[in-house]
Amino acid sequence: MPSAITFDGVTVAYPGGTVAVDAATLDITPGSFVALVGRSGSGKSTLLKTINRLVMPTAGRVLIDSRPVEAEPAHLLRRRIGYVFQGVGLFPHLTVAENIAIPLRLAGRSDPARVSELLDLVDLPREVGRRRPDALSGGQRQRVGVARALAAEAKLLLMDEPFGALDPMTRDTLGRAVRGLHDRLGLTTLMVTHDMAEALLLATRVLVMADGRIVADATPAVLIAGEGGAEAQALVDVPRRQSRALEGLGA
Repeated sequence: MPSAITFDGVTVAYPGGTVAVDAATLDITPGSFVALVGRSGSGKSTLLKTINRLVMPTAGRVLIDSRPVEAEPAHLLRRRIGYVFQGVGLFPHLTVAENIAIPLRLAGRSDPARVSELLDLVDLPREVGRRRPDALSGGQRQRVGVARALAAEAKLLLMDEPFGALDPMTRDTLGRAVRGLHDRLGLTTLMVTHDMAEALLLATRVLVMADGRIVADATPAVLIAGEGGAEAQALVDVPRRQSRALEGLGA
């Protein structure tokens, strides 16, 4: 099967010698839900951003569907990629419907029916489209961000700590909703998260990063079995310890 995304020796180094990503090489097959996890500063967000050219590698290359990402202007590349991040980035002076429609407008389309369809897709009432973002809860704003990312029918969805600012219940609900959309729409999804439990529960494949390198690349089952190496095991042990501590409170 051809790769949806290929990282070929991707390195990102900054002046002064800091290496954020160190020779990352891997293929991601279409339809995968891949989580990138690691401690703060491990390079996971930097690697993700090389896909939509928010960060340019200093060595190596990134390909989408076997085509180098620099083969077309950045703005055209980004129109084919959905991108959701923690701050959402909704325009406060626009309505929810107008925010969702931004990718359509950039493509020269006016399609109110598509906006209504997207509100349905992310389980928001259509009347929410008439509101401004500041009238919504954090979880609702993230749903709007997902709708906007999918507006132009992108098949590649990038998510950078998308649920980090949400309360635990909203985070869990929205995570499961995004995984459902991924399956339903046949997306290829890459999600950066610092939460190993979230990665294990949502992803089909987990990449663990440390010091700019991919130190583990495995399924959740393999990582839970303790076969991902020391760094992966340290991350898996965090939710395990929390679970045991909670069980102890009820003993």
